[in-house]
Amino acid sequence: MARYEHLPIYKAALDLCVYFEKIVRNFDRYHKYTLGSDLRKRALSAAMLVIKANDANNKLSLLLELKETLDEIKILIRIAKEVKAFNSFKSFTVSVNWLRSQK
Repeated sequence: MARYEHLPIYKAALDLCVYFEKIVRNFDRYHKYTLGSDLRKRALSAAMLVIKANDANNKLSLLLELKETLDEIKILIRIAKEVKAFNSFKSFTVSVNWLRSQK
């Protein structure tokens, strides 16, 4: 099994998971269990895909799946902004800036 803890993308994905765990806690009840749940699941999925891709012989398919997952997270963040699920604009900007830094 390949090591992945040293990878910057893994650290960033893990940070995003922890960040979403913290900010989703402040969503109202309706958004917490819909958008918030999806954000948390997809962020966790992104971190898992980084680990799988690092360990795989054929990384391309896993990296493409990771890209799709990140695109899904971007859409969820945008929807959460539009329905005012974030408790502050700063929460939204931190989320978007994380995604921009991963391109």
